[in-house]
Amino acid sequence: MTTEGIEAVHLETHNWGKAARFFQALGFELEFETDHNSGQLRNGGGPALFIAEIPENREPRMQLVLKVTDAEAFHPDSAVEVVTPFEETHYGTKEMTVRDPDGRIWSLQAPAKD
Repeated sequence: MTTEGIEAVHLETHNWGKAARFFQALGFELEFETDHNSGQLRNGGGPALFIAEIPENREPRMQLVLKVTDAEAFHPDSAVEVVTPFEETHYGTKEMTVRDPDGRIWSLQAPAKD
């Protein structure tokens, strides 16, 4: 089994409100907002855009999250360096991280099994 494209883009920001308004001005619609300065937006049927506010002393990062349908059935070949195997997240999914040949870290996300 392989990945199925981009599931989401995770952005970090120093100001959740300003970032949300910026993307809404570009046509994204707010799907939900949390009580800790984060939320998810989407524009059409494309990947979700999840934005989380971080402290001013941290550099904001961006990460693409690749979709995996079934974590148990996903077995990358030896060309993929697994940094962390699939683990349950606090937001109801399973997430794995891998490293590409240039050292970038990628997240792979699968639904959590019930």
